Amino acid sequence: MPESPAANGSATLFSPFRMGNFDLSHRVVLAPMTRCRALDGIPGAALGEYYSQRSTDGGFLISEGTSISATAAGAPNNVYQPGGMPPISSTSKPISKRWRILLPDGSYGTYPSPRALGTYEIEAVVEQYRQAALNAIRAGFDGIEIHSAHGYLLDQFLKDGINDRTDGFGGSLTNRSRFLLKVVQAVVSAIGSYRVGVRISPAIDHLDAMDSNPLKLGLHVVDQLNELQQQVGGKLSYLHVTQPRYTAYGQTESGRPGSEDEEAEFMRTLRRAYEGTFICSGGFTRKLGVEAIENGDADLVSYGRLFIANPDLALRFKLNAPLNKYVRKTFYTQDPVVGYTDYPFLESASGKNRALSRL
Repeated sequence: MPESPAANGSATLFSPFRMGNFDLSHRVVLAPMTRCRALDGIPGAALGEYYSQRSTDGGFLISEGTSISATAAGAPNNVYQPGGMPPISSTSKPISKRWRILLPDGSYGTYPSPRALGTYEIEAVVEQYRQAALNAIRAGFDGIEIHSAHGYLLDQFLKDGINDRTDGFGGSLTNRSRFLLKVVQAVVSAIGSYRVGVRISPAIDHLDAMDSNPLKLGLHVVDQLNELQQQVGGKLSYLHVTQPRYTAYGQTESGRPGSEDEEAEFMRTLRRAYEGTFICSGGFTRKLGVEAIENGDADLVSYGRLFIANPDLALRFKLNAPLNKYVRKTFYTQDPVVGYTDYPFLESASGKNRALSRL
């Protein structure tokens, strides 16, 4: 892998970056986040205002999840399963009771038991990803991010803590990563590699999505993506990895990162192995983001909660200005203003952005 510009001290969180075919003016990225404001499952004017508020000249925004089918979502003001059917998964095992699902009335309930996706059904789901990518480009997005993290469907196939299959999509690392690689290949063939990003979270345990050896899993996925890039003769737009500081593992064991130093080294190992643009996310502050870029640990840093409360986050970071505090209880409400578009600006900031839709 060529030496990153950040490694020689020439790059900062606020310096330009060339990401595939896209020229970015800074490296502060809006992370993809579920916000639950698409009333009746349809994005409205409030979503347009929300993303416009967080725009900057040459900035990079990743949208909240875009459902690839009517059965692909499970949050208020997206879509629940039609007809009350069970959601698909790599397994038929239910999610443990430590996790609860947000219901339309704002209360929390128990997740329903899933249905293990049949081997014969996988190609149809791959086609849904391909068609959704084409739809996103037609809608005006610059590209898409394939969501293979945080306990969602593709992550459920990757993690041996969930995937208990005995067919060609379970067991070995090669088998468990086959679904993701099929999706990436299909989407790349449809819209081009430079429009496609992939997000993974090997060390995150959200929704029981745990793996016995996260580092080995992460490196295998990285190797597979590197090989795919060589096969198609073009780089993916980026690899987006969540910092394991959100994990609930506790003590380090079986290759799982534990201390802050181990977590940082975990990310550096994946960053060194991946042949392309590397985005890190997960609880980063301004200081941690600055250090990640200047130390060569990442090319771009994505921010979630801080961007919710600070629509002009990139400007505030550049000026090292005070930040608005986020209000957690309004993260997933359905109000089109409160906790969504009503956070104050330091000063007005808008412009042309690169926007990707998360699938």
